[in-house]
Amino acid sequence: ITYRTAAGKGNKMDFTSLFNMQGMMFCVLALGWYLRKKGMIDKSGKALLSNLVMNVTLPASIIKSFQMEFSMDILKLTLEVIVISFLIQIISNGLSRVLYPGWNEESRKVLQYATIVSNAGILGNAIAEGIFGDLGIMYAAVYTIPTRIFMWSVGLTYFTEAPTKKELVKKVLTHPCIIAIFTGMVLLISQFQLPGFVNQTVRTIAGANTFCAMLLIGCTLAEVPFKEVFSKEVYYYTFIRLFLIPVIVLAGCRLFRIDLDAGQRFVHPGADGAHRRVVARCVADVPQDVPRFEQRGRSALFDPVAPRGQRGFGDHPVDGVGIS
Repeated sequence: ITYRTAAGKGNKMDFTSLFNMQGMMFCVLALGWYLRKKGMIDKSGKALLSNLVMNVTLPASIIKSFQMEFSMDILKLTLEVIVISFLIQIISNGLSRVLYPGWNEESRKVLQYATIVSNAGILGNAIAEGIFGDLGIMYAAVYTIPTRIFMWSVGLTYFTEAPTKKELVKKVLTHPCIIAIFTGMVLLISQFQLPGFVNQTVRTIAGANTFCAMLLIGCTLAEVPFKEVFSKEVYYYTFIRLFLIPVIVLAGCRLFRIDLDAGQRFVHPGADGAHRRVVARCVADVPQDVPRFEQRGRSALFDPVAPRGQRGFGDHPVDGVGIS
């Protein structure tokens, strides 16, 4: 696998490295599954782990990713990521309105919401970092900005009234990951160097992000009824998220002659997030920033880990794996 940095330099990563990275992530996931099954991590522990990832380790990882030499190429690619991410959200929103005509209202709302809001912030960031390094996680973090905007505006209308513009701005700008992105941008553009002990603290916390995120996913999967993974909703939605939307994005990148090395960063986050969510309505432990919706006959497939009587669409928005 060959990819280029913002400076245009070629980097290579062989399939052995990729296999080892994904094998490591699977092992940590399996550990989380085992600890949850054995009761060594209970529901309160899982909720704590979710908050830790969303509010501490992931923001630290984002800030760390911005600590590099500034160049106009990086700024240009960052703007490209935001623009293309917005276009992807617009296309996804359009698709969500026409792809589910035969579903009942409850399932259709959830499928429409999941189509415009990918869970791309936890596992997606870990893989982006593993493949592209700090530059990858920086672009992946920027990619989710439009997703959060659509999550708290269009997405919310499927279940409740849309927030006011003031509420929308507040929810987006006060999200820990958005704050981390703005902080990182300031550090990148100003080239301000954090004090040694602060920088070391950020890097140490960021180093725990992949472990905590995969452990959390494993804990969540331990509560998912296996039989609910296999249904027509999952198969159909998997096709849309893992094939249709990525193909449309890739075709758009080719049509407008966007560098496919950069284009992979646009295709990757949404597709990966979908994989996690679809494979078991995957990982829906609810972080504090995500809207909770009242359960009214909705299939447990879409929020299998919420307590009975309190299930709703739960997490999904973006990064909670509670994403994404």
